Amino acid sequence: MAVTRRHWRAIATNAAVVAVTLLTAAPLVWMVLVSFMPRGESSRFPPRLWPSHWSWENYHELLARRLIDGAWFDYRIVPALWNSLAVAALSTLLGLLLTVPAGYAFAKLRFRGRERLLQLLVAALVVPGQVAMLPLFLIFKELGLVNSYAGVILPSLAGIFAILFVRQAALSIPDEMLDAARLDGASERRIFAQIVLPLLAPITVTLALFMFLGSWNDFLWPLIVLADQQLYTLPVAVAAISREHAADGELMMAAAVVTTLPVLILFVPLQRFYISGLLGGSVKG
Repeated sequence: MAVTRRHWRAIATNAAVVAVTLLTAAPLVWMVLVSFMPRGESSRFPPRLWPSHWSWENYHELLARRLIDGAWFDYRIVPALWNSLAVAALSTLLGLLLTVPAGYAFAKLRFRGRERLLQLLVAALVVPGQVAMLPLFLIFKELGLVNSYAGVILPSLAGIFAILFVRQAALSIPDEMLDAARLDGASERRIFAQIVLPLLAPITVTLALFMFLGSWNDFLWPLIVLADQQLYTLPVAVAAISREHAADGELMMAAAVVTTLPVLILFVPLQRFYISGLLGGSVKG
């Protein structure tokens, strides 16, 4: 009886996991299916769950240049895609260079005012980012950083969450290991590069994914800072298209697929580090 009860419990648990997975994946699957539907098919009633025939028309219109009334026209999705990749990659790289050493310093180094600074960081963490957008925009305007990628990237480089995230992981590194390296004559730079960074590898990869996704999906701040259409990132470019084609569900779903696909390509090979960084931490101390 105990075996049977355990068996049914396992079946119920697996069924619940499958149901939640299907419920979570349903919008993504629907997005992909609609992007391949002919124009107007997704707005019919009752709605179709499968394309009547598979069509690349929406992707062709979205990505290809067309000659209209003697002039070339395109939605500038491909340039916006490269803009987003460049901005997200640079934001992630520079952000890691700043936040990983800062998080380690707050965890393991002793310096004057450390606890007070940490308290200020925790207090600032509860302040919504939108509150600072107007004064930040005015500062950037005076510095000549409006309508530039520097203006998009700079506010996200030293994120408080990222510093505290690394600090929490670095706290689990045994002090004895670092002290032994110092007794052997290793400099702080060498300790950080050869001991701390390898131990923090899962956390660093997880943080890199957080930073990349945050920069990739950021819409409001690039919309405020960037005025030149040539500089638009992908979310801003897609939003500009939606103002004129909000009723074209198939075209907008194709744009959503183009926006989501690079993130999935990045996440799949790194998910092992991501999960271990979230669940297991970097070191068991």
